[in-house]
Amino acid sequence: MPRMTIHKEGYRMLTLLAIAVIIITFGIIRFFPELKWLHMLVGVGGGIIFLIFLQFFRSPKRNLVISSRSIVCPADGKVVAIEEVEEPEYFNGEKRIQVSVFMSPLNVHLNRYPISGRIAYSKYHPGKFLVAWHPKSSTENERNTVVVETEFGVSVLIRQIAGFVARRIVWYCHEDDVVKQGDELGFIKFGSRVDLFLPLDAKIKVEIDEKVQGGISILAEI
Repeated sequence: MPRMTIHKEGYRMLTLLAIAVIIITFGIIRFFPELKWLHMLVGVGGGIIFLIFLQFFRSPKRNLVISSRSIVCPADGKVVAIEEVEEPEYFNGEKRIQVSVFMSPLNVHLNRYPISGRIAYSKYHPGKFLVAWHPKSSTENERNTVVVETEFGVSVLIRQIAGFVARRIVWYCHEDDVVKQGDELGFIKFGSRVDLFLPLDAKIKVEIDEKVQGGISILAEI
């Protein structure tokens, strides 16, 4: 079983939540000392809420796949789209294969680089918060786009997309950074979706509705 840690993005929120739960619980005990059932309800309820948030920020240690020709999955979740599309933001309308992974609130929310290379492009876009499976979420929702160019001259676009619940996208890269496959790209707080745009000759290794793991599952070969 992989060793589990808490991701750094959760430290502040979990600390504030723990303080709030403790203050509310002791406040209820002090002002309503005779209502034992209420003490129990607030204490148990606060503990459950804290545990729910705790699992949002879990970060399991994994034996990651490293391969210069493999595209590894950038996130835990389920494959919800595999289709040929025109990508306008970076590839100027050129056709690419889009592979999309949906992250539910129960999945690990850490995002990883699917391949090693140089950051050729990085741009954040404010936007809407449509549900992640909405057809327009890839172009209208809050999102962050990163393009990694490999040593073979292949460009892979990764797009972090916020959803209806997810309201905070975090990324750690800058243009011209050299990144390693499997390293942390960023974090989407409370789930949503990650899209990959691959060359048309990429050999897709997954199917629709397949459950995948970030840094482990192979999405395609190039």
